[in-house]
Amino acid sequence: MSLETTTLTEDLSSALADLQEQASFRPGQILAVGTSTSEVKGERIGTAGATEIAAALWEALESFRQNTGIHLAFQCCEHLNRALVIEESAASEWRLENQVSAVPVPKAGGSMAAYAYRHMKNPVVLEDIKAHGGIDIGDTLIGMHLRPVAVPVRSRIKAIGAAHLTLARTRPKLIGGERAVYQSPTDGTFCE
Repeated sequence: MSLETTTLTEDLSSALADLQEQASFRPGQILAVGTSTSEVKGERIGTAGATEIAAALWEALESFRQNTGIHLAFQCCEHLNRALVIEESAASEWRLENQVSAVPVPKAGGSMAAYAYRHMKNPVVLEDIKAHGGIDIGDTLIGMHLRPVAVPVRSRIKAIGAAHLTLARTRPKLIGGERAVYQSPTDGTFCE
């Protein structure tokens, strides 16, 4: 499959815009990013990683981060137990203390996580997180890194290159049963 990296960047930017429209991420929230550059190329996950694809996707993701103020957490591959690369400042802000000693490289961590690690200002690798949303390019299974109630987000973009695209936002759990109220009353009354 011949890929135009400009198209990858544009498609991912469009998908991220769709995600933001439905998720309304606030500055400081965390977006988990799982990517198989092999799948983007049309190959089986973990077999044909590509730095040039990671670079094209990074361009869209970094622009999204700058425009929204969110933190990006890049999931590594199974060889690093799906640990995540994130800026140290984000880990500190969220008091995430599960740092591990590993440096992702394309063959042990994945091309995207390795690229992110090399291009972040002060990256650390965490064992896990609970992100506010996620983007999964190539069925990398990021669900383990999302908060408990994940909600699918539909996008006009269904694939990045040849890789299936899945987007998610999260929401707080709805508790309390049939008498529970989930929005503040607009008339100023609460309990009568």
